[in-house]
Amino acid sequence: MGRLFVITLEGSFYSCKYCKTHLALSKNTVSKTFHCRHGKAYLFDKVVNVTVGEKEERLMITGLHTVVDIFCVGCGSLVGWKYEAAHEESQKYKEGKFILERFKVLGPNGSNYMSSQEPQVGGSDADDA
Repeated sequence: MGRLFVITLEGSFYSCKYCKTHLALSKNTVSKTFHCRHGKAYLFDKVVNVTVGEKEERLMITGLHTVVDIFCVGCGSLVGWKYEAAHEESQKYKEGKFILERFKVLGPNGSNYMSSQEPQVGGSDADDA
């Protein structure tokens, strides 16, 4: 059986809410304006310490996307998804990028986020239509 390697990040980072495994550096944040069914979601260029699920087609507010769910390697929790392909031309910038759902991660200062802290805003991406 193979070994599990967990990368520790230097600097300001997001980590798994449940096991505190490092997931992404703040400097790799592309956007903090995404929303999903549980509230805020952040778009990243790069995440670490995740495994991926099966590819699937998912209809979201901004159209059809091919995605894979991403799971924390430390505890197996679902923490977001990766955009494999966007079928709408205007959404191609998301390809290869990752979403971390804010209520499932600890912020750069170690803060916890509760989904009830902010109202859900319509018109963003990241949620099934």
